[in-house]
Amino acid sequence: MMRKVMISSLLFILGFSIVFVSLGAVATEVGQIMARYKSLLAQIAGVVIIVFGLHLTGLLKIKALYADKRMHNVGKGSTPWGAFVIGFAFAFGWTPCVGPILAVILGLAAAQDSVIKGIGLLAIYSLGLAVPFLLTSLGIERFLKFYGRFRRHLHTVEVASGVLLIILGGLLVANRFTVLSGYLSFLNRFAL
Repeated sequence: MMRKVMISSLLFILGFSIVFVSLGAVATEVGQIMARYKSLLAQIAGVVIIVFGLHLTGLLKIKALYADKRMHNVGKGSTPWGAFVIGFAFAFGWTPCVGPILAVILGLAAAQDSVIKGIGLLAIYSLGLAVPFLLTSLGIERFLKFYGRFRRHLHTVEVASGVLLIILGGLLVANRFTVLSGYLSFLNRFAL
């Protein structure tokens, strides 16, 4: 039983990862084509990121980002193939829900100088989404207990994410995004 749950979980994750990694590759390609407008586009992206940050903090409500589009007829997910298809559909259906963070990652992917780097960013994003699903598969009962206790903190996490997006957007608008490189340079020793 546990083996079937894990296989289905991995295929579900593979489904949404393919969508997000493909978006990263496309964003990077488009970003390279538009490189000559990089400064202007970075400022526009900064404004968009600030708007998303304001949305996450609750200061600005964007109704479209509260929509949950679902595909009810993609299969029941009781087979590994069904889990893959549902994971694939999940990526499209939940895009409005993960929109603010996904938009930031896609913006960063568009600014990369190679498709591999853009793909890498979205692969890491997919991995970040995958971890909770895998942990849930391994311990659904424990997860539900944890979630019941943690749920009251979700708004705080959302507001903190919004503040972070506002700061990142402000750096882009001010053409000071590279300031982060100095602060995060210690991460270079962990690079592969």
